[in-house]
Amino acid sequence: MLLTQKIKSFERQIVFMKWGSSAGFGKIKYVGHDFIEYEIIDIESLEYYKTVIINPNTILEIELGSPNVNRVIAAVSCNLPSPEDKV
Repeated sequence: MLLTQKIKSFERQIVFMKWGSSAGFGKIKYVGHDFIEYEIIDIESLEYYKTVIINPNTILEIELGSPNVNRVIAAVSCNLPSPEDKV
């Protein structure tokens, strides 16, 4: 199984990813044949602040479920607008 095939099953999930000389919490937005589109979360504001295209060959590590990832997911979820805010 190729790495991109495995990562495809985690599309649209928040993870911690290390690639090349960078790392960060974010959401796997799209997994293509030879690239991954990854939206990085700013830990201070808990908002998505940039999107990067990553070559899968440079990925060193992906954390799917850890206390840190769960903390970021909970914090981002708390920042989502409630149904009352949409009215």
